[in-house]
Amino acid sequence: MTSSEIRRKYLEFFKARGHEIIPSAPLVLAEDPTTLFTSSGMQPLIPYLLGEPHPSGSKRLVDSQPSLRLGDVEEVGDNRHTTFFEMLGNWSLGDYFKVEQLPWFLEFLTKELGLDKARLWVSVFEGDKSTGVPRDEESLAVWQKLGISKERIFFYDVKKNWWSRSGEPSLMPTGEIGGPDSEVFYEFTEVHHDPKFGQECHPNCDCGRFLEIGNSVFIQYQKQADGSLKELPQKNVDFGGGLERLSAAISNDPDIFLIDLFWPLIKSLEKLSGKSYGQDPETTRAMRIIADHLRAAIMIARDSILPSNKAQGYVLRRLLRRAFLFTKKLNFETGGDYFPGFISILADSYDDIFPDLKEKKVQIADAFQEEADRFDKVLKSGIKEIDKTSRIDAQTAFYLLESFGLPFEITEEIARERGQVIKKEDFQKEIEKHQVLSRQGAENLFRGGLADQSYEVTKLHTATHLLHEALRRVLGSHVRQEGSNITAERLRFDFRQPTKLTAEELKKTADLVNEQIAKQLEVTETVQDLSQALASGARAFFREKYPEKVKVYSIGDFSREICGGPHVASTKELGRFRIIKEEAVAQGIRRIKAILENGG
Repeated sequence: MTSSEIRRKYLEFFKARGHEIIPSAPLVLAEDPTTLFTSSGMQPLIPYLLGEPHPSGSKRLVDSQPSLRLGDVEEVGDNRHTTFFEMLGNWSLGDYFKVEQLPWFLEFLTKELGLDKARLWVSVFEGDKSTGVPRDEESLAVWQKLGISKERIFFYDVKKNWWSRSGEPSLMPTGEIGGPDSEVFYEFTEVHHDPKFGQECHPNCDCGRFLEIGNSVFIQYQKQADGSLKELPQKNVDFGGGLERLSAAISNDPDIFLIDLFWPLIKSLEKLSGKSYGQDPETTRAMRIIADHLRAAIMIARDSILPSNKAQGYVLRRLLRRAFLFTKKLNFETGGDYFPGFISILADSYDDIFPDLKEKKVQIADAFQEEADRFDKVLKSGIKEIDKTSRIDAQTAFYLLESFGLPFEITEEIARERGQVIKKEDFQKEIEKHQVLSRQGAENLFRGGLADQSYEVTKLHTATHLLHEALRRVLGSHVRQEGSNITAERLRFDFRQPTKLTAEELKKTADLVNEQIAKQLEVTETVQDLSQALASGARAFFREKYPEKVKVYSIGDFSREICGGPHVASTKELGRFRIIKEEAVAQGIRRIKAILENGG
């Protein structure tokens, strides 16, 4: 069974049970400045989990969401960790709960996918005395009724069987939602590339015997200001199951790089390198890292992100450079013509959900080749810097990484040739010190989701609508939004424009925005059919597919856009709009940074 068939079966299964199939969100959420990438299917749905009606009008939703997580990037290279993945998800917005969700998922696994129930193990929440959340006896009873023996049901604490965006209850900020979860694991009968199973293991151990294939989260609590957890009036189900992992379970092999979404990439790497996957641990690890990182990089670039030193562009650059490093370990160069081939392989694999990849493959390949050429120059510069240093230590390695982008593995290899040793733990400490400073500087970037946006962010988000329309009126209808990032201090707006804006064009744009603010225009929200919204002239510039029902925000008669929100009630709340910078970010893409002064 192909991964595409698994995805189709899943959507159809839950559609038959009253779920509305909703389109996936972009990997880069233009409407959510609080996070770099979509990391789960629930992330774009937070307002609806908190009680806001979904535009579709349904309380049952299902989708397949492309996602990116970077917390395990150092783990990539084993048989199951990836950065990019596809999350199958279904939700109940205050409708059904545990008694319906758990049997449905088991039915999907056993009847639709044909998995052997005897190979399924589950975990359940053991309770938490510090918060007063009880042991999940209800889920236990449901699983036993479904025929899962007590020996294959394990109870775990908040570190394993509690879900919120921030982690266990003690880490949740005020207002965040979460709850206990119940995971399903598949037990493999054999392992091709890592045959050593632990003698005394359990579903959550890392020996390779088990693989988590689905997690039903029961979102029923919200963190209060005093640190306690209060039950939500609307209890929700948030399910997530990794498509790649389900495909591995069906093939009864825990190595996800053997599934159809990865194997064509691996075969291409074998041809390029003249080496075989599985011939030795070093070659196998290198091929897994290259395949994973290039797949993730292509999916990021699909959302019009280019390699850079900031935000999503920085992540893209780091993934590419790490992949380039391992191509050298396989003895083929980062240059050449293999980028178009890789992108074509992925475009074929995802043709049913990402048909635009074929249209963008030349653009993405050119951007990657430019970054590969830049990386080769970085290597030469970094090596010259090393030649000036008599002693290479952890601080030197970190300096070379931050200043020149020189990967630790290369610095470590050069040090080894000199008879010197860099302790990986010392280098990691340097990384951690830098991360602490970075977190302090970007604390607001990752705090919560849409539900936690401040009033200042809301005002600036509303101002981007005015700026977008003003740019179109001053420069022309070719202008279209290509991305945005908003903090409480400023807005950053990327848009398609072939030339630098003149001082006069910038003044006209700012003046036009301020004219609308002075008019104290009302901001209104309506929910419409997509066809109706487009027919009414609502702007819809993003490349993602829109649902049948959409939110349309109108600012007087000046601006009308399909958008997820939130917005202020009137432009009188915005204050004075001022452009503080205009610059190029890529060929044909300009960026404006602006602030609001004296708003209220």
